[in-house]
Amino acid sequence: MSVTICTGKLHCVRVTAARLDYEGSITIDSLLMQAAGIVPFQLLHINSMATAAHWETYAIPGEPGKGEICLNGCPARLFQPGDKVIVLSLEQLSREEAAHAEQKVVHVDKANRVVSVDVKRAFPAASKKKKANS
Repeated sequence: MSVTICTGKLHCVRVTAARLDYEGSITIDSLLMQAAGIVPFQLLHINSMATAAHWETYAIPGEPGKGEICLNGCPARLFQPGDKVIVLSLEQLSREEAAHAEQKVVHVDKANRVVSVDVKRAFPAASKKKKANS
């Protein structure tokens, strides 16, 4: 059995463009994608900090270092330049893999440049607790 795990997060990135006439997707600066572990064409969840609007689409790598976050197609009606959004990347893992999963949370500045990356681990103290309870 598999479970869906959030393995990457772009926290409070700013939308830089919204192109209604494009066929769909989100274009993301490839450096941001790398920092969060997002791969091209991966299904992503986009959430608005202002309105709680939610959209699912796939990632297209943008030019590195430009800070691009562009909603293409239908979501261009929900997200506009300047909006802060959270981008979540998900993976399906076995329960065993999920127990050892890591999540990369990418924090950015106002220009969508990486400031820090926090790596969170599933059950980080599990082995210590087992030893302490033995």
